[in-house]
Amino acid sequence: MKCSESGMSMKTGSSTELIKPGHRLSRDFYVRDVLDVAPDLIGKTLVVRQNNGNYFRIPLTEVEAYRGMEDKACHASKGKTSRTSVMFGIGGHLYVYLIYGMYWMLNIVTGTEGDPQAALIRGTADISGPGKITKMLAIDRSFYGEDLVTSSRIWLEDTGMRLSYNSGPRIGIDYAGDYWKSVPWRFFS
Repeated sequence: MKCSESGMSMKTGSSTELIKPGHRLSRDFYVRDVLDVAPDLIGKTLVVRQNNGNYFRIPLTEVEAYRGMEDKACHASKGKTSRTSVMFGIGGHLYVYLIYGMYWMLNIVTGTEGDPQAALIRGTADISGPGKITKMLAIDRSFYGEDLVTSSRIWLEDTGMRLSYNSGPRIGIDYAGDYWKSVPWRFFS
């Protein structure tokens, strides 16, 4: 999946479609409540510049919202730590962490400073699974704290694509208790 600055040929099943560049999202998009930002991420295009200069442009199709210290499934529920400190900053930065010692998770911080919220990227047009996404895009710890508004290697664009979406319970958070594992904060097309 290689592309130039002008677009990208992307295999989707047996067809090929061109993902054209859009407008980079501004800080205003991210400094809203995660329950507003997360569904608005569906259809936005994740752009990642690879070390060789090629770009990946992939529409987002599934995200999960994690909302502050009261949300028992949110890493920030236990307070500010070196791992979660970026979540306590202003929206538009990346929260990247390792699970099971092998999978990097890509989260977009939302909201205002001091109110830790983030949206986990779970699926794109061609990839289902947060660990598969980061592996394919070569996203690792070095992306922690990256500012999507100013970064030259990763950002989100609005290409005008509008996808309908559904919501449902988040995945893999049984530890958070019945209420928190049941809230419909996963958004998917």
